[in-house]
Parts: sequence; C-alpha cells; structure tokens
Amino acid sequence: MSQTLLPTSLVGSYPQPDWLIDRKKLAGRFPPRVRAMELWRIAPEWLEEAQNDATLLAIRDQERAGLDIITDGEMRRESYSNRFATALENVDIDNPGTALDRSGHPNPVPRIVGKVRRKHPVEVADVKFLRANTSRTIKMTVPGPFTMSQQAQNDFYKDEGEMALDYAAAVNAEIKDLFAAGADVVQIDEPYMQARPEKARQYGLAALNAALDGVKGTTAVHICFGYAAVIHVRPDGYSFLPEFANSLIQQVSIETAQSKLDCAVLDKLPGKTIILGTIDLSDPTVEVAEIVAARIRRALPHVDARKVIVAPDCGMKYLTRAIAFGKMQAMVEGANIVRRELQDKMS
Repeated sequence: MSQTLLPTSLVGSYPQPDWLIDRKKLAGRFPPRVRAMELWRIAPEWLEEAQNDATLLAIRDQERAGLDIITDGEMRRESYSNRFATALENVDIDNPGTALDRSGHPNPVPRIVGKVRRKHPVEVADVKFLRANTSRTIKMTVPGPFTMSQQAQNDFYKDEGEMALDYAAAVNAEIKDLFAAGADVVQIDEPYMQARPEKARQYGLAALNAALDGVKGTTAVHICFGYAAVIHVRPDGYSFLPEFANSLIQQVSIETAQSKLDCAVLDKLPGKTIILGTIDLSDPTVEVAEIVAARIRRALPHVDARKVIVAPDCGMKYLTRAIAFGKMQAMVEGANIVRRELQDKMS
C-alpha cells in the first residue's frame, strides 16, 4: 500500500474509448444489468485483445496524471455490476426479469432461478493483467451482494435477505482470489445501500460483513448517489453512512463534491479510511486545483489526513477521456497543495 499522505485514486471506472464501445448508446440507457454485447464495437474474436489495449491506455493515463492507486478502469465491463452478476450460477440472463432502478425506472435484470453460486473466478485475469502492467498500488472493484440482490428478480428465494447472503458468499470467494492474484485493495460497490437504506439496514450490512468474512487484505466500500450522467437530482446528505462504523470494511468511498456534503458526518466513521470524492462529475468543466484543495480541507476537521484518499465522486465512465484526464490532473494537483500545507505544519 502507498504510504503517501493524501494518496490519489479513481473510484473505479475510466472512460472507455469510442473505438471500443458505442458511447452514445451507453449514455442513452440505464446501466445494463443483463449482458449488453451490442454496445461493443469490436467483433467477439478480437474483443479481449481490444479490451486489453484499452486497459493499458487507462493505466497509462492514470500514471501520467500522477495517481498513486491504479485501477483497470473497468474497460471490460458494460456496467460496474453486470459482468460479475451475470457470471454466477442459477442466474438466468436469457429470460430476464424486471426490477426498478434507483430512479424508479423498470430495467431488464437477471432472473434468479436457483441458489446463487460462483462458478469460477470472474475478475482474477483482470487483476493479474493490471498487476503485470503497473508497479503502483492497485485496486480492483466488485459489485456488492446487497446491490446485486436489488438488481435481480427473485424467483427462487423465500426472501431477499437469504439471496443477498448467497451473493455475499460468491463475492467473498472472488475477493479472496483477487488478493491471491495480486490486488492491494478490493472495493465493493454498494450504491443501493444509499438508494434503499431500510433494506440495507435489515440485511444489507449483514451481507456486506459476510462478503468480508475471513478476508485478509485492504477492503473498501463505495456508496454513492448514482452516476451524475444518469441520476440528476442529488440529495445533500447520505441516508446510509454511519452504519459502516461497525462493519468489517476498512475504507469508505463517498461523494462530497457535487452534493457539497456536510463532512461532519465523517465524525461518525471513527477509524475508517475515507476515500474522499472531490471531483464533480456532473460538470464537464475541469476543476482548478485550488477547488479540489478546498474540498479536501473541508473534510480534514472530521477525519485524520493520514486516513484520507483523494478520489472523484464516483466512476468516470460517462465523461469524455479528455475531460476525465484533466479532472484527474486537477485532483492530483489539489492533493499536492494540501499535502504541502500539512507537511509544512508538521515540520
């Protein structure tokens, strides 16, 4: 793990190149829950090679911008969750069901027809590719058990809580394999804990802890208000956040930029490392470094600077690559400003 004060990282995704995926189609629909092979511009026999090349571009962009913690940019995914969720046993993607998205919009989703199990590792090859192509700290993301349970039609389990625990067992096995394959950090994406906080309290937190059972390695959870490109109305605070204080998770990834979050809520997460969202993804304007620095400073009365990782609010998937790269550079420069201020105080 990086020992740098205020290390910088993506949340997970980076813009996929236009030659790889039809970005206009991608932006014109809700994030797919079932497979969406029609989005890819590359023929199936060349797709893996093209995704590898796009991943190398994402890695090099992050390194050039100066990020300390590198992801694979999620270049191989049609959405943050569907690649993993549709690879599990007893998940019928050929005859999909329907579930409401967090906006209340009905969406085709996997239909659960039996006990959910992981058939094989899903992202291990991805993390090995990432590890082979950068010497920096690396992070891999997986969809969370609660979120996947909300993005499926349950035609088998007596209740969603039981289903979420089987998703958790699948995620748990995947996380252990990702660490064995070289991941430094594994992040569980749980945006639906914010969207459906009552269910998250009933059984979502238990599923998250089950996903972490026996895991040895640095783990994070990402909770957000939804992609800014898709969900335009943002609350000014979280409906589910202090609950993570008693979870097994070590790092909590939150949005503060677009929502202008009152960072006093971070007082309720003592001991947790905060992946601090400092880049507004709803605004295509590239922030100046001082704006990023101000967003970092806003959090520091409520969390030890040694437990802050500087990041965008959410995934950068829907930005253009030029804007995303500019925002990454501004994020690094803003972190450098505050890092120097803190080091001056310490000296």
